[in-house]
Amino acid sequence: MLNPLQSTQLPPTTLSSSHLRVATYNIHKGVRGMGPTKRLEIHNLTLAVEALDADIVCLQEVRRFNHAEAQRFSHTNFGAMAWPDVPQADYLAPEGYEVAYRTNAVTRQGEHGNALLARWPIGDIAHHDVSDHRFEQRGLLHVPVRWRGVEVHVVVVHLGLIHASRVRQAERLTELVAHRIPPRAPVVVAGDFNDWNEKLDGILASVGLDRARREDEARVATFPSMVPVLALDRMYTRGLRCASIMVPRGQAWARLSDHLPLVVEFDLSD
Repeated sequence: MLNPLQSTQLPPTTLSSSHLRVATYNIHKGVRGMGPTKRLEIHNLTLAVEALDADIVCLQEVRRFNHAEAQRFSHTNFGAMAWPDVPQADYLAPEGYEVAYRTNAVTRQGEHGNALLARWPIGDIAHHDVSDHRFEQRGLLHVPVRWRGVEVHVVVVHLGLIHASRVRQAERLTELVAHRIPPRAPVVVAGDFNDWNEKLDGILASVGLDRARREDEARVATFPSMVPVLALDRMYTRGLRCASIMVPRGQAWARLSDHLPLVVEFDLSD
């Protein structure tokens, strides 16, 4: 079946590609809209992940399960597909990809958190609770990925909505990088930073993490997906050089989530 999201014109990657392609995407729990207009997008998101053709996909707001949504979408009209019977991370993973998932938030109806999908072997999966107050449950997913013989440490993040909380969570992130990751190992920190006021770069720079960006553009906007103006979705790196960066655009992408994905290709630093 032709994937309509392939119009992003991303060149295909292979296991012999010289660049490491990483994507980060807040999938909004696989649904869009509110009330009677709420619709299921998790099936279309499988096409989106396929179209990104990334070596590593970092996902936020991923459902492990949710009883209310499963019941709501247990059957749909006109032959549309219903709620998947497996966790969303496993459902979204292309064939042959390894999956890492850890729960950040537990609610009355289910659980959701961060996930990592990789076409390369992954190591031990770690989760660090960085919840700052009882109204927001947040965590860091830390997964080493063995890419072309090099162990790249990937941290998937989804920081809080309150500035003071984000600062403290960013400081916890720097502690993880400083004390849990070998000092010479390449690092990618990717996710939804919710940093609309652009205050976190200096904190992360304290452990050598630089934001991936274009030379001619300081900010790469991903939110809201219809008319992106905020650079909430980002990647910070150590030991890797940003070779290219792009955000897939268009109506097909805008309908899937309130965020657009961010895609970055990296080379090892000299």
